[in-house]
Amino acid sequence: MLRTEYPRPQFVREEWQCLNGTWDFDFDDGDEADSCHWEKDNHSLSRRIEVPFCFESELSGIKDTSIHNKCFYKRTFTLPSEWEGKNILLHFGAVDYRCKVYIDEALCGEHEGGSSAFSFDITHCLKKSVTEHSLSVFAEDPATDETIPRGKQFWEEKSAGIWYTRTSGIWQTVWLEPVDPVNITRLKMTPDFDQDILNLECTFSKLVPNMSLEVTIFFKEELICKDTYSVSSNTIFKRSIHLAGDKIFHTNSHSASRSWTPENPALYDIRLTLVSDKGIHDCVSSYFGMRKIHIENGMVYLNNYPYYLKLVLDQGYWPEGILTAPNDEAFQYDIKIMKEMGFNGCRKHQKTEDPRFLYWSDKLGYLVWEEIAAACLFTDKSVMRYIREWMEVVERDYNHPSIVAWVPFNESWAVPGIGRNTLQQDYTVSLYHMLKALDPTRLVVNNDGWEQTKTDICAIHNYSHGTPREPGKQDTFKRFTSDLNLLLSPYSAGRNIFAPPYKYEGQPILITECGGIHYNNSEQGSWGYTNADSEEDFLQQYGFVIDNIMQSDYIYGFCYTQLSDVEQETNGLLTYKREPKCAPEKIKAINNQYRHNIAIIPEK
Repeated sequence: MLRTEYPRPQFVREEWQCLNGTWDFDFDDGDEADSCHWEKDNHSLSRRIEVPFCFESELSGIKDTSIHNKCFYKRTFTLPSEWEGKNILLHFGAVDYRCKVYIDEALCGEHEGGSSAFSFDITHCLKKSVTEHSLSVFAEDPATDETIPRGKQFWEEKSAGIWYTRTSGIWQTVWLEPVDPVNITRLKMTPDFDQDILNLECTFSKLVPNMSLEVTIFFKEELICKDTYSVSSNTIFKRSIHLAGDKIFHTNSHSASRSWTPENPALYDIRLTLVSDKGIHDCVSSYFGMRKIHIENGMVYLNNYPYYLKLVLDQGYWPEGILTAPNDEAFQYDIKIMKEMGFNGCRKHQKTEDPRFLYWSDKLGYLVWEEIAAACLFTDKSVMRYIREWMEVVERDYNHPSIVAWVPFNESWAVPGIGRNTLQQDYTVSLYHMLKALDPTRLVVNNDGWEQTKTDICAIHNYSHGTPREPGKQDTFKRFTSDLNLLLSPYSAGRNIFAPPYKYEGQPILITECGGIHYNNSEQGSWGYTNADSEEDFLQQYGFVIDNIMQSDYIYGFCYTQLSDVEQETNGLLTYKREPKCAPEKIKAINNQYRHNIAIIPEK
C-alpha cells in the first residue's frame, strides 16, 4: 500500500517527488554498516521493505517484531530534467530514532529525534556524472535506552499492559523537492482574533537586490488581500495583515462565519510569491484559521465564548501500520467517526502525529491536544533530547488552527520524583515557559494526570467509576465529581494533584483520562479498567461516567479513554480494526444530552 499524498500540506510547492515505495533493506545486527560501508554501491542488501512503514509492521512486508537496534535502507532515484539548476531538498517526515543519510555514497547529514521532521540540501552531494542517484539511510533505535523519548513503545519483544509494539527506522514519508537558491525557508502565521489581524513572519535562504514578497489571501472565492512588500532581510520578515477591511464585525471578535471552530472549520487560503528583478524565485501555498483559545473564570474559551471540551484519547496506532496510518483515509475516518459520536477533539497521546492528520483536523474541525513521546528516565541526556524535539515539533506544527494545547508531560513520566524533587519540578516549569515563549497563543497542559506544577489546565485522571455491580465505587465517583475538595485530593490515583509547593490556582478542571471500559473483545490477555458484558452494560457505564462529569459544577471538559483498542488494551470505542462497538449515535446521545455544557457560538 503506497502512501503518495502530499506530506506537508501547510507549506505546499507544486513540484515534488515521492520516494515512498520499495527500498532495499537489511538489519545491522552485527554492527557492520559503518565499518563495511554499506552505503557503497557495491554492497547489496538482502531484503525489501515498503517505506514509510516500519519493519515491525505488516505493511512493511517484513513484520518482524523482534529487537533489531540498527537497520539500513537503500534505493535509487532519478531527477526530472526540468529540475536542472535547482537546489534539491531531501525531506524525511520522521525516522525513529537517529539516522545518517548518504547521497551517492557521501554522508549528507545526520538527525536525532523520532517525532520530528528534518531536511537536507543534497545539491552538493549529487554526482554530476550520473543520472541515477543512490540514497542510503542508516537508522538506529536502541530498544533499551530509556533516555530516548519512546512514548508507548515497549523495550521488550512482546507488548504487554500499556506498552505496545515498537516502531523503528523510517515511519513517515520521504520525498524530494526542487527549490530556487533564493527561497522561502519558513512561514509562521499567528492570528490575532480580537483585532482581526494575521501576523505573518517569513525567513528566506538569502537576500538579493530588489526582493519583494507578494501575499495573496482568499476566503473561499473572495479576495481578502493582495499586497506586495519589500524584503530587506533574509533572517526575518514581519507584517500584520488586517483581514476585515471596511467590514464591520462583532465588537472584539472576528466574524463568526469566518472563525475556525469544530462546528465551523473556516479556513483562509494564502499564497506567497517571492520575486526580484530576476523574476519569480519561489511560490508557496498554505492556509490558516482565525481561532483563539484562552482560559478565564475557570473555563476554557474558544473565540471568546465558553467551550466545553469533549475529547477522546487517541494513541494513533493501527494494526497493519503500527504508528504509521495505512493511508490518508484512515486519518479522515478516525476524525469523522469521533465527531459522529459527539466528540469535538482528541488528546493525541504519547505521539506526535503525521501532518496529514493535523491537516484533516484543520479541514474537518477537530481540536487537538498534541504531545510527543516521553522518555522513561530523568537524566541530562533525556532532558536535552526532549527539549530539542519539542522545539522542532512546535516549529513544524505551529500554524495548525486545530492544535489548541501542548502537553509536555504525562503522569510524571520521565520525572518520577517530581512530587518532591525540585530539579524535576524546575524542569517541567521551564518547559512550560519555553513553550509559552515559542507559542503564547495556546494552552500548556503540564504533567497531565497528577503532580502538576505550572499549568493552564488542572488535568485529572480517574478510572475508578466502577460498574453497576459495584455500587460503592459508583457512589464514590459521584461524590468525586460533585465535591471540589475530593476532586483536588489524592483520591483519584493516590498522588497529589499538584506537586508541593504548587497549588490549584483556579485553572479549568478537566478529567483528561476516564472510562477505559473493556467491551466486545474476547482475546486472551485483553483488558480494560472495567468490564462490560453487553452493549447495554457498556452504554450504562459510559453514560454513568459522562453524566456525572457533565453535571459537575467544577469540571469543564473530559477526555475519554479511548478511541480504539490498541493491541492487548481493548477499552476502545472502536475495535483495533476501527469497527464501532456500538452505533455512533448512541454515544453521541450521551455526549450531547446536556446542552448547557456546549459553547454558545454566534449564528453564522
